[in-house]
Amino acid sequence: MSFSSKTKSELARIYPEEQCCKLSELAAIIRMNGAIHLIGYKKFNLKITTENPSTARKIFSYIKDLFDIHTEVMVRRNSRLKKNNYYIMVVTHAMGSDVMLKKVGILKEYHDSFDITYEVPKDLVTSRCCKRSYIRGAFLGTGSISAPEKNYHLEFVTNNLQHSEDLQDLINQFDLTAKIVERKGSYVVYLKEGDQVVDMLNIIGAHNALLDLENIRIYKQMRNDINRIVNCETANLSKTINASMKQVENIKYIKDTIGLNELPQTLRDIAEIRLSYEDASLKELGEMLNPPVGKSGVNHRLRKIEEIANRLQNKK
Repeated sequence: MSFSSKTKSELARIYPEEQCCKLSELAAIIRMNGAIHLIGYKKFNLKITTENPSTARKIFSYIKDLFDIHTEVMVRRNSRLKKNNYYIMVVTHAMGSDVMLKKVGILKEYHDSFDITYEVPKDLVTSRCCKRSYIRGAFLGTGSISAPEKNYHLEFVTNNLQHSEDLQDLINQFDLTAKIVERKGSYVVYLKEGDQVVDMLNIIGAHNALLDLENIRIYKQMRNDINRIVNCETANLSKTINASMKQVENIKYIKDTIGLNELPQTLRDIAEIRLSYEDASLKELGEMLNPPVGKSGVNHRLRKIEEIANRLQNKK
């Protein structure tokens, strides 16, 4: 099961106590997954489709609880690309589809006409809990979240620009920065940063998914920190080894040309120790001298040896 499916299954088990929150969530699901069929003058059939069985049960429960409508749940097999089942609920005009559509803010009826609206119904999202419920319903409808092992991305796919802008505004009321992009004729409201995705999961109540994502984030951060430390230590080790090899090379060149006895006593002492302990650090070399010398003192003497080797090479 994908991370998105797990998150939706968790959200589908959340049943708010307040009727207004249920209505807000159902309104978002219908907006995202509903299709209205005109069957006569001011007569509509409403079809709601979802691929998640837990979401289907939730829709069935909400319709029964809010409108006392017992709709039938039909299961169909998606033959294309061998996908899973999808679930269809149909609310006919005889069942009261017009009442439901008006209640969720999709259908506005006038004396001799009607209109289908696309905005987020403001009267259904007046309180903070109802706003969270509407966003939860939108995610259950057409939302998705990437597997956090790969990247951090959460999105809602809508088919109307006005609704996407209203949904973006609703999400950003929670101090988030959702953005919109057009993709293949649809409008996608999305969040990309890890912190924002975590905040969104908290807003809609997907706390188990949030904990899973945070655990993965911690693991990825630890892995990155370890890699950074290892890379840094490897670079330092390579730098030390290269410097040591260059120092030994300089000393051997002086030894083969003029001999180490021609060096001042302080330089000869450090040269002989470096030849004996090629892998030792500057600090360790300094501790072997008598009297001991600090790291900077050892480095200064080795630089002097390098200058002498360079002069000899230039003369040659």
